Amino acid sequence: MILGGDFAPGQAVTIQGLVELLGAGMTPVREAIRRLISEGALQFQGNRRVSVPELTLSQIDEILYARTALEPELARRAAQKITPTHIYELRTIDDALNAAIARGDVKAYLLQNYRFHMTLYSVAQAEVLLPLVQALWLRSAPSLRVMCGRFGTQNLPDMHIEALDALRAGDGEAVAEAIRQDIAQGLENVRAVLVGD
Repeated sequence: MILGGDFAPGQAVTIQGLVELLGAGMTPVREAIRRLISEGALQFQGNRRVSVPELTLSQIDEILYARTALEPELARRAAQKITPTHIYELRTIDDALNAAIARGDVKAYLLQNYRFHMTLYSVAQAEVLLPLVQALWLRSAPSLRVMCGRFGTQNLPDMHIEALDALRAGDGEAVAEAIRQDIAQGLENVRAVLVGD
């Protein structure tokens, strides 16, 4: 729900409301909330409420720095291990992402975009780097939803075709650069929305 942007930054929800929404017991919901709070994806509001943090410009800059440092490296490492089957899977995900853009489905776009990146990065088999990147995505996804709500889906940055072409060519540096540009464009749009508010 966080990655899909179901919760807007600053939107408070009750723990009981989450239990009802998810149809889960109180204990698993509390455990998930504890984990998400420790990763910075949620913050405790008191009175049994949690919310998605509202990112500051400084935090966006930190996330941009961290993601553009880590994710291109994961892409570079994945390029060394990629198979035609992986590339086909990534192309299928990107087709679903493009279909979401065409129909203006922001949530599907966000989820397919996350799926594309995590599928690529998992090929790198980087046990330390991947969890760091996943935590950064949890922190930035709600703000990406706000950006998409403001700009719509038609003008979203997407360097996935360039990344796929580079993967097919076996060019790890070009894959890394495509991913770096993809991240930078998206977070610069988030930054523009925050500056405009």
